[in-house]
Amino acid sequence: MVIPKCSSAYIGLLLSLGCGLFSSGCATYPGWLPASGPSRGQVVEAQNTPSSPPIQLVNVTDAVARSVISSQKRSLFSETLKSNTPTGYIVGPGDMVIVSIWESPPAVLFGTVSLNPAASASAHETAFPEQMVSTAGTINIPFVGRVPAAGKTQQEIETEIVHRLTGKANQPYVLVRVTRNTTSAVTVMGEVTSSTRIPLTDRGERLLDALAAAGGVRQPVDKITLQVTRGNQVQALALDTVIRDPKQNIVLQPGDVITALFQPSSFTVLGATAKNEEINFEAQGITLAQALARAGGLQDTRADARAVFIFRFEDQKALDWKTPPQATPEGKVPVIYQVDLRDPASFFVAQSFPVNNKDVLYVSNAPAAELQKFLSLVTSPIYSVDRLVNLTRQN
Repeated sequence: MVIPKCSSAYIGLLLSLGCGLFSSGCATYPGWLPASGPSRGQVVEAQNTPSSPPIQLVNVTDAVARSVISSQKRSLFSETLKSNTPTGYIVGPGDMVIVSIWESPPAVLFGTVSLNPAASASAHETAFPEQMVSTAGTINIPFVGRVPAAGKTQQEIETEIVHRLTGKANQPYVLVRVTRNTTSAVTVMGEVTSSTRIPLTDRGERLLDALAAAGGVRQPVDKITLQVTRGNQVQALALDTVIRDPKQNIVLQPGDVITALFQPSSFTVLGATAKNEEINFEAQGITLAQALARAGGLQDTRADARAVFIFRFEDQKALDWKTPPQATPEGKVPVIYQVDLRDPASFFVAQSFPVNNKDVLYVSNAPAAELQKFLSLVTSPIYSVDRLVNLTRQN
């Protein structure tokens, strides 16, 4: 058996064939060639591929970045949950109160007639037993009747009792004390050391006060989102933001529910980057520039700097579409954002463009890298045969 020696002309033919396969603008290559993902051309063509709903390809510019940022802007607590100044403790149904009444001498309504002049000269105090504010919001005082208490401060209740005693008691003075607060409180739960209900006082407890009273959070601060539920309003903000901006440390209102949420956000990076993996990031979010840095940057020998893509299900209202695209039943549009890092201006845009939870960041291989891969696969067997021929001749 005679094994022909591979000629340089034959190798040149293979090189010409390889160059022809990769010379087109869309950088097509044989389907049997190993690849880490689609080429830039194939991703661009995805918008023309029949799908439901259709895929939208968007080049990331400064205007696009601003539009996306605006659509994702979170409302601040100081804007939606007005930080009112404390108005004093408000009594509510279920609270336990004690009412004490002093009557100037001679005390004739609540006092007793005494023959001792010294005893008659001092004010007489009457302390009524502890009682609960009824479901109707009232308390009961002898010679006064049912006094509205729910929704009033202690001072307002005192004034009402004094008013009703006018003409009955001699210069009455009234003191109302709340012995057990069951209604004017906030609830703290979630990723805190101890879920609890915290009574509010005239001091005007704030958001971070309640969090501290619950023992603080159990997870890293930068991974926690605080959700405040007030009536029908539900607002959420990163704990980091509340700590850094004192205006977000709002005054709490009775009935507020504070939930510390630990919701790890992450994006997946694939393609021609230093590492391919799922990467977690902080609750306050990160930018595209930060995401690329955490992925180790682009590989110089493989990456196509023109082909940095972000795959995302975007909110339909996030961008100003010329023609409103078809959306999923959830109101989302499959969007591929393209960034050309060969353009120096794109680095400024990357510093502001937000990366969302569940995003897929993909960097395509450069056409030259695919050509090198193809040539390596083709020429490797040729040189193997050549080495085999040389060994046969030596033997």
